[in-house]
Amino acid sequence: MAWKNTKQLSLADALANQHKAITALDDVHALIDWERIEGMLACIHANKKGEHAWPPLLMFKAMLLQSWYNLSDPKLEEQLARDLLFRRFVGLGLADSVPDHSTLWRFRNNPSVEKLQGAILAEINEQLAKKSLYIKAGAISIVDASVIQAQRNRPNKDKNGNNTQDPEADYNVKTASDGKRKTTYGFKAHVNVDEDGFVKAMEFTAGNVHDSQVFAELLSGDEEKVFADSAYASEKTNAWLDENNIENGVLSRAYRNTPLTDAQKQRNKILSRTRYIIERFFGVTKLHYGMGKARYLGLARNKMRVAIICIAHNIKRGMFLQREIEQMQESYAY
Repeated sequence: MAWKNTKQLSLADALANQHKAITALDDVHALIDWERIEGMLACIHANKKGEHAWPPLLMFKAMLLQSWYNLSDPKLEEQLARDLLFRRFVGLGLADSVPDHSTLWRFRNNPSVEKLQGAILAEINEQLAKKSLYIKAGAISIVDASVIQAQRNRPNKDKNGNNTQDPEADYNVKTASDGKRKTTYGFKAHVNVDEDGFVKAMEFTAGNVHDSQVFAELLSGDEEKVFADSAYASEKTNAWLDENNIENGVLSRAYRNTPLTDAQKQRNKILSRTRYIIERFFGVTKLHYGMGKARYLGLARNKMRVAIICIAHNIKRGMFLQREIEQMQESYAY
């Protein structure tokens, strides 16, 4: 099917696009080579017959806006309809209609889009690396996992007596810092970030999967050093890191009748100064992106949502670093 033409702007659009409130995302937009992303999405809705479909790049940009502003699908539709900032970013004119929430939902869960999420993250990181914002060579990796509460997390029964909990989620039991056990029914986002907070890789599982089970999947094997909390501490982890000649930055774990030595405590304290970066990532995405609770049913749908959040985070993080560099350059000029 053919794509709708949304690139023809009217005189009214040209006049409306002058206010700074409408151009607030222009710097973010200019950071990325969107033609390359559009090329990656070209396989979607590629049929020449049938009703005109929304351009995949427009839909993908809408997904980014949804993450940045923590919107549901219906709220995203509303904002696209009435917000000039949103229309400018995705390329919609004042006279253009907008995709409805069901169309947005179907695009995000399109299998072709799901298959591209890892490649798009890698492409974004590659573009940021070319701008010297993302460091590739000799980089470190900081690995951790965070629990995401399922949309349907309470063990209620429907009228037929069936459990209404999300069947693809599971229970996670964790001992908090105060010593109390906390049980959450949901999923886990397993994430690898670098020292600047950019997401390098992400895996998504049910809540009962132990952090260490996806440790190797998150890593490329060419890192200089890997940081992780004590949940990853094991002989298997140590062996994998040794085999790949990677410096071990995993926190030491205390065992029953085997407390940490003073040297291990000091080492853990030093490592935590770097490991906090991934804690900050989870804090930001849960507070501002709504990642703390699943929005949809099923593992695949929620994985795609978290994947887009990671991409959106990296773009915004890149923009933040670029502005910092520009400000430093301006101060040096004076």
